[in-house]
Amino acid sequence: MGLFNRSPRTVHLDAPLRLDGESSVHLAAGQAPWSLWADGLGKLAIRALQLILVVVVAAAIVLGIQQVTVVTIPLVLALILASAFAPVMRWMRHRGVPAVLATIITLLAIVVILGALGWLIVWAVRDQWDELYSQAEAGFQDVMAWVSTLNLDIDQAQIDEWIGSVTDFVTSAQFGSGALAGVGAVANFLTGFVLLVTMLFFFLKDGPQMWAFLLRPFRGENYERAVRIGDKTVSTLGSYIRGTAAVAAVDAIGILIGLLILQVPLAFPLAVLVFVLAFIPIVGATVAGILAALVALVANGWVVALIVVGVVVLVNQLEGNFLQPVLMGRSMKLHAFVVLIALTVGTVLSGIVGAILAVPITAVAWGAVQVWDGPHTAARWARPKHAEDVAAPAARAVTRPVA
Repeated sequence: MGLFNRSPRTVHLDAPLRLDGESSVHLAAGQAPWSLWADGLGKLAIRALQLILVVVVAAAIVLGIQQVTVVTIPLVLALILASAFAPVMRWMRHRGVPAVLATIITLLAIVVILGALGWLIVWAVRDQWDELYSQAEAGFQDVMAWVSTLNLDIDQAQIDEWIGSVTDFVTSAQFGSGALAGVGAVANFLTGFVLLVTMLFFFLKDGPQMWAFLLRPFRGENYERAVRIGDKTVSTLGSYIRGTAAVAAVDAIGILIGLLILQVPLAFPLAVLVFVLAFIPIVGATVAGILAALVALVANGWVVALIVVGVVVLVNQLEGNFLQPVLMGRSMKLHAFVVLIALTVGTVLSGIVGAILAVPITAVAWGAVQVWDGPHTAARWARPKHAEDVAAPAARAVTRPVA
């Protein structure tokens, strides 16, 4: 017998295949045309067709989601924020706070925190923009002077031509159309933000009732599995966001202290940026470190820039080796390869927002697999193999009687 066997053996399935517990189907694979699907090649073709159908359905779902990102992205963000603040809501509800009042308090707290972060960035940039602009201009002139000392066939006329080309592009109609597209993006952002706040309000206030309504079609074991997956989703998202926020806050404070000691301008906006980018694993810390080093290079010189790089690397090492295992927990730890693949797919599908959402969504999917067959029992294919499980088939093969 093999994959390309042209004479498949006759297979009679005496046991009926039950469908919905009522009807039964008896299959006999010894007669054409069913015999064509009974050998190795036929089974491979069946699996290939199943895989193609799964890919087509998944692609259709992804394309459909991409067409309504104004709705789907706020929906996912609202679910994540509601899961993160679920313990706060439970704490207030258990102490007799009315649902509407608890929801308003939590929602106002979220808006105040996000608004404070945005105001801090705007205020710090406006306060230090003139100084940074003059330092950047001086740094650019120093770079041009250094380039002129190199043995390159570049003269001042070519440099002026390049600068003029950039200026012409900024004042061109193409740049203006890009600005109009930016206005459209701002309008979409405002619409999505309003939807986010509205969905978050209802998730905080009526989340358990909404989930109970969605579970009505399920019965028996399927209902219990859906309940487990829902509870695991909320706990996973909440733990991920709270743990990541705590780690990001420690990173931001550590880098802020280093930037203030080194007297690097825009220290507060850079610290806030470190906090935000920390929600993008692997890539976020690298980008934040590069931006901080560039600002230090322009404003303070290459020596301070190197020290800033050292501070960023030190803080990231402390976070990755000590804080993250403690605050995030072992159950939230995904392999770096899985994180990298998730980030790549999320970025390709939805840009920066996709990169931020890719890891928590992947963690939720893996969490659902972990409780598929029970509160502490993963799906059969995802369970670790024990020594006795591996040895059992070999033992049966040895003790099998010879015909």
